[in-house]
Amino acid sequence: MKTFKLNNLEIIEQQDEDIIQNRIPLKDGLIINREDDQNRWVIEAYVEHSYLEFFKNLDEKDEEILIQVKITKETNEPATFITSIIGINEIGAHMNILFMGTIVDQRKHKIEEQLTALIEEGFQGEELLNKFKEIM
Repeated sequence: MKTFKLNNLEIIEQQDEDIIQNRIPLKDGLIINREDDQNRWVIEAYVEHSYLEFFKNLDEKDEEILIQVKITKETNEPATFITSIIGINEIGAHMNILFMGTIVDQRKHKIEEQLTALIEEGFQGEELLNKFKEIM
């Protein structure tokens, strides 16, 4: 297992046709790559107690939760995870939330989007390959 500092947490929700990003101010946090067969990660966020109802409501929906985190430094690119809440613990004036989930490979998604756009523009075969190499 590898452990990293959780630097930033955003809960991503869909409300009607809008995507809402809820940035949650952290007191502290950890993110652990379990390096297991399912490639799961554990994310622990230590936050103000005032977020208790927000996270309880999320947990009661019993749905997967999309989160974006920054690991170690604020300047790092965000990593996206599909998670579920596995624990909510009240700790005095604060609380922690434990998520378990898998990382979403954004690079693969971006490559697929670029390739699809080139195909839609009419590129094929060798021409498609050359244009793809050019933009990558």
